[in-house]
Amino acid sequence: MSYYSDEQLEAMMVDTESDRVERKQSFKGDAPAKAREAVCAFANDLAGHGVPGVVFVGVHDNGTPMPDFEVSDELLRQLADIKTDGNIVPPPTLLVEKRQLQGNEVAVITVWSCDTPPVRYKGRIHVRWGPRRGLATAQDERILNERRRHQDRPFDVQPMRDAELTDLDRLRFEQEYLPALVARDVLEANERSYEQKLAATKMVLSDKEPTPTVLGLLVIGKLPSDWLPGAYAQFLRLAGNDLTASVLDEEPIHGTVADQIRRLEEKLSAHNQRRVRFSDVDTEDRREAYPLDALRQLVRNALMHRSYEATNTPVRVYWFDDRIEIHNPGGPFGSVTPENFGQPGITDYRNPNLAEALRALGYVQRFGAGIAIARKALGQRLQFEVQAGVVAAIIQGKPS
Repeated sequence: MSYYSDEQLEAMMVDTESDRVERKQSFKGDAPAKAREAVCAFANDLAGHGVPGVVFVGVHDNGTPMPDFEVSDELLRQLADIKTDGNIVPPPTLLVEKRQLQGNEVAVITVWSCDTPPVRYKGRIHVRWGPRRGLATAQDERILNERRRHQDRPFDVQPMRDAELTDLDRLRFEQEYLPALVARDVLEANERSYEQKLAATKMVLSDKEPTPTVLGLLVIGKLPSDWLPGAYAQFLRLAGNDLTASVLDEEPIHGTVADQIRRLEEKLSAHNQRRVRFSDVDTEDRREAYPLDALRQLVRNALMHRSYEATNTPVRVYWFDDRIEIHNPGGPFGSVTPENFGQPGITDYRNPNLAEALRALGYVQRFGAGIAIARKALGQRLQFEVQAGVVAAIIQGKPS
């Protein structure tokens, strides 16, 4: 990735005709929403520049810096939230910095184009035509769809060459997924064909070649594990503290990723015995063995970040008497390593488009926050064993 020098940024800042620049005097009022629209548009890169777009904060519309503008740590944090708050999907690749331009402090957001457009902000595709910004037309969206890289695309949007359109559940797509992904007014005005809608949401390769993608099979496939043998989950409840103990409950869980999440969460809830204390307290005290929200976050993380490529291994959830183990095939990915795994702000996406789908369906509220939420609830009870091919989350039981 290329970064801009101060000289390049100063030249861009004053170029009021550029379609690679957005200027904001502050980050108040409607500026946060407008900045996100601009980030979405730069990530889509409709013009095909192949170079980053820039959002300046602390700059007048004419390109001159705001005098005495202060770029605080809080402002930088708010700008960094643009990537992780879940409103822009797939999450954009961006860099937030404080720079000295023309002798003044300016906040700079550098946004790289997405390899797998279209990118949406709150269900809408924003693009730029010259210095203006607006919503994508049907033709704009078609251009973005066709621009997707085939060989360099993430595995989750690679085509499954032997699969057919009939392997996708049309009812689930039209009544469950599409309304969750696309804003209602956009959906009502949409006159695209079924194949075009599938292509726009990356469920098939294109409307001209409607071969289901890995994403399509994982999100709306009738039998995903028929095409991706490891795309299921295994739940095992044992009456002891190791795998030799008697089995109390066992179930392989098939279906879409959303189906697997729902069924696993039902299992976890059913086995999460609630202890009731009556004595020595003024009111009845009910406590679960494990914080259920933490378990949900860890299960969803495992199914979102696991590898679906070249493995027949499912996500495995082992419930022992003294602990729960959640095994995720695939290991760390991208900028995440065994050394920095789980550190705040360190996240990467093996399946960025699946992450987008789970966000649309309501299973992800904020990108990169799952482990932090689980750790806040569990503290030292949560540990991770990180290896090249697997990540295991181990939750120790609470002492009686």
